Amino acid sequence: MPQRPADCASSAPAAPASAELAAWLRLQLSPGIGNSHARGLLAEFGLPEAIFAQPLSELTRVLGAQLAQSIHQEPPELAALVERTQAWLQTPDDDLQVQRSIATLGDPHYPEALLHMADPPLMLYLLGRTDLSWSAESSLAIVGSRNPTPQGRLNARQFAHTLGTAGLTIVSGLALGVDGAAHEGALEGPPDRTGHLATVAVVGTGLDRVYPKEHRDLAHRIARRGLIVSEYPLGTPPLAANFPRRNRLIAGMSCGTLVVEAALQSGSLITARLAVELGKEVFAIPGSIHATQSRGCHALIRQGAKLVESAQDVLEDLRRPSPQTAMPISSEAEPEPETADPLLQAMAYEPVSLEALQARTGLPTPALQARLMALELEGQLARLPGGLFQRLVRA
Repeated sequence: MPQRPADCASSAPAAPASAELAAWLRLQLSPGIGNSHARGLLAEFGLPEAIFAQPLSELTRVLGAQLAQSIHQEPPELAALVERTQAWLQTPDDDLQVQRSIATLGDPHYPEALLHMADPPLMLYLLGRTDLSWSAESSLAIVGSRNPTPQGRLNARQFAHTLGTAGLTIVSGLALGVDGAAHEGALEGPPDRTGHLATVAVVGTGLDRVYPKEHRDLAHRIARRGLIVSEYPLGTPPLAANFPRRNRLIAGMSCGTLVVEAALQSGSLITARLAVELGKEVFAIPGSIHATQSRGCHALIRQGAKLVESAQDVLEDLRRPSPQTAMPISSEAEPEPETADPLLQAMAYEPVSLEALQARTGLPTPALQARLMALELEGQLARLPGGLFQRLVRA
């Protein structure tokens, strides 16, 4: 994980000693002691072991009587968590390139970029290629809807592939939909990434579990070529409140955020807002004016996010060279060649019903359904809920 000040490292952080680990976990578990109070204690007394060596009167001076009493008592679950965490750190992986480690606030391997946030985590649990270099300046967050359109999913995957091939580490949240597609696209890039992480997944659970369970295989592949990061202790379940907080790390660990598709109440808009607050770039892909999943992107564009139609737009804005092995991805189609399929031409690029296609083409229902099935098998269109069809645009 990255070292200060360049956010890069060539070796994994060392596992904390037992007493040191216990002190950090106790500080994290103490009721009422959030990151802000904990940082105040660290600034006043030094490392956690020194904090817990203080008399109650000193803790009261800094925290007040109620919180001082809370932190002075050892949490009942601490011993079990320390044992569980040590066992996790010491468990060997079949793949020797996958490491398990913890970076604490103040550790030389703690990401420098997160120190500029208002609420940096006390501890980061890391699973994956901690031996590879990483920097926020060479990372881009790609986020979006958990229920994207087929085109949105394809855009996420292809943008991630092209941007990853250009040397950017793709950061996302391992959620269903756009997040998963972005991780997949990043992993499809060339295996030789000149020592850089292919992708980083920031999750809202403990690293001893995978959520959602559908992404178990994806998580394993990320660990082999990238990194999975969490600020939550082992055993933490997928609590709803954890995921908006997780979004601040996605924004903080990247130089910018690309929103592929998002509804107006999407968590992706939280990530975009946090990116703006951190002075990072925000990009948004426009979509259909009729699609709910496009309204969040359109709102971001109205608020000043940069409209992008291709991966090249992002690379130019970030002043990064284009990849030599991949073409820019455009969300907008090239002019129709004369040989284009007449049915695809009739579909255009908006979702369309069977009845509308019949009216446009004059084809009888059996022939139309057979042709739609063939185009779907060829990957040129997708079926949407409500009996609609949508043409897919590829690079």
